Amino acid sequence: MKKELFDFLNTDLQFIKGVGPVLAARFEDVLGGRKVLSFMLHIPAYIRARGITENVQDATAGDIITIPLLVKSHKKGGFFRGRRTPTQITCADKMGNTVLVQFFNVNFLDYWLKKLPIGQWRMISGKLERGSRATINHPDFIEEMQNAEKIPSIQAIYPSGEGLTQKTFTSVRDQIFAILPEKLESETDPQVLEFFDALRHVHFPESADDLEPNSVYIAKLAYWELLAHQSAIVISRKNRKEEKNKRPIRPKKYNLLEKFYTTLPFSMTGAQMRTLDEIFNDMTQPIPMMRLVQGDVGSGKTIVALAAAIKMAETGAQTALLAPTDTLAQQHYAKIKPMCDKIGIFCDVLTGRDKGAARREKLISLRSGRTKVVVGTHALFSEDVEYKDLGLVIVDEQHRFGVSQREALRAKGNNPDLLALSATPIPRTLSMTIYGDMDVSIINEKPAGRLPIKTTKLSITRIDELVARLRTQIQNGAKVFWVCPLVEESEQSDMTAVETRYEELKKYFPGAGLVHGQMDKKQRDEVMAKFADDISDMRILIATTVIEVGIDVPSASIIVIENAERFGLAALHQLRGRVGRGNLQSYCILVFGKNVSEDGLKRLDVLTETDDGFKIAEQDLIMRGTGELLGTKQSGWINYHFVDYRMHHDLFKLAANAARMADIPDAWTRDLMYIFDRGIEIGA
Repeated sequence: MKKELFDFLNTDLQFIKGVGPVLAARFEDVLGGRKVLSFMLHIPAYIRARGITENVQDATAGDIITIPLLVKSHKKGGFFRGRRTPTQITCADKMGNTVLVQFFNVNFLDYWLKKLPIGQWRMISGKLERGSRATINHPDFIEEMQNAEKIPSIQAIYPSGEGLTQKTFTSVRDQIFAILPEKLESETDPQVLEFFDALRHVHFPESADDLEPNSVYIAKLAYWELLAHQSAIVISRKNRKEEKNKRPIRPKKYNLLEKFYTTLPFSMTGAQMRTLDEIFNDMTQPIPMMRLVQGDVGSGKTIVALAAAIKMAETGAQTALLAPTDTLAQQHYAKIKPMCDKIGIFCDVLTGRDKGAARREKLISLRSGRTKVVVGTHALFSEDVEYKDLGLVIVDEQHRFGVSQREALRAKGNNPDLLALSATPIPRTLSMTIYGDMDVSIINEKPAGRLPIKTTKLSITRIDELVARLRTQIQNGAKVFWVCPLVEESEQSDMTAVETRYEELKKYFPGAGLVHGQMDKKQRDEVMAKFADDISDMRILIATTVIEVGIDVPSASIIVIENAERFGLAALHQLRGRVGRGNLQSYCILVFGKNVSEDGLKRLDVLTETDDGFKIAEQDLIMRGTGELLGTKQSGWINYHFVDYRMHHDLFKLAANAARMADIPDAWTRDLMYIFDRGIEIGA
């Protein structure tokens, strides 16, 4: 890959016209990165055809239409008796039929009215609804007649996120692919050219078939992605065995582990002890440990990780536990520190919040070796952080960290052991393919005393009954999560927005809290901390999926998941795991919308029938392959961009064989390993 192309792929999205730092940050949340390459690997989920018509009577309710309309009159909306009324633009098609165009967002009234001046024709595209009159709510496109060609006849719809519109995705896509040919001019490798040609086809699909897993373009991209991943596994396995990567065996200096076991108020399960035996055996080998511990929500992975850290402390070496969020790091610290105190080892926490003298003290303690266990976020591998002897790195929710981050932490020690934790069960049939260079331990038992979460599904039409039941439960001391899939109301979705639901629920629950991804991080953490505090008056937390990982409230016993049919099974199971973490009987209510599909109800039935994460993962694989989360590809296991576990099963084998046959990858494979950073996520 030539330097000019390489530099372009690494360009920060904020430098693309019309993006800037704020939108780039929002893209990062959705793409998992903010480079041009990150965007190019994020392909459309489906297409939306926009049929052109001149007579609204020729279209049926639910159709996406593009139609020329004459603007007849304006009627401003606002608030009436506490309720919001829409702005209404009365129009007529070429046959004289009335079409009502409505906008519900009162903040942009003047903007919409200027876009639709009275007496002018405009080409309008959106979803047709029928009541007393034909209506288009929040059109997707409004163009002057001379610019009608700007409205696509086939629109690629991208998996999106909070604060991003399809128009933004389309604008960024068009700019990137307009620049790309110039960057490819000096490329002579036919595989590089073929790769970017396939990418262009899936970003500009001509039909729905172009986005199917078995399309020629998706299949090519999936194979190349798997080849990058499998090549990385082969290289990683080979490198681990090289003499230069071996490390001296640390002798035991202190007796801490038995003391730790005696301080526990419970007995470990058989699965936990079996996993610890496997970990401890790895720690006695000259080859650094590379082990993944899979355990369902609430299976006791944290205690296993702490036992491994104490085993390392017996040699005098240090352990760093890397968590994906500040909140989760603080919660791990709150759990782990009292146990470390009891056995006489010093535990600390280091996050981005630590500044000034307090941070310097923590760094001195790490450098001196006094701190034996440190919990933190990405701050653990900052340039100024030094360890006296880092022997073990524990990565919680390992798929959330990029290879460069993890390797930066490992570089802080002398080939330290790596223990990765994952609460997302992977079907056994796939674990060896996906994590071929890691040893895998499975904790498949729940601690004694944990009651199964009672899961039910409920129609949105019974929401008033649910609120009444929750009021009674909260009066009796219950704590409740209420999860919504969106932040703000969208003209393109019938899903309830979290802010709208919050405004409604706080009428019944005055102490209600609200958290979502667009909030300031500090403010969000404060709300979560208040909800977790048993003496606070906040008994219900209305949230988006930001609570999926990173909050532990043992006293919370009820979770309501609204529009549950829009989530994948893996995500629903993770969300359900926010309750049932204490000894209280817990409940999960899956609220489904009016337009739920048969497949959507089947997914909910799986959740009501079992709480076994491994069975759910198998069903997830059978029902939807890589699956969907609010329209985005989401495997729950490894975040492939193009791979569908069901449709590309043979490609796994082909890629694995090709990778094994090549001792050293050629230039094209090295390019692929760079392109698919997640391909070298495990064990690079």
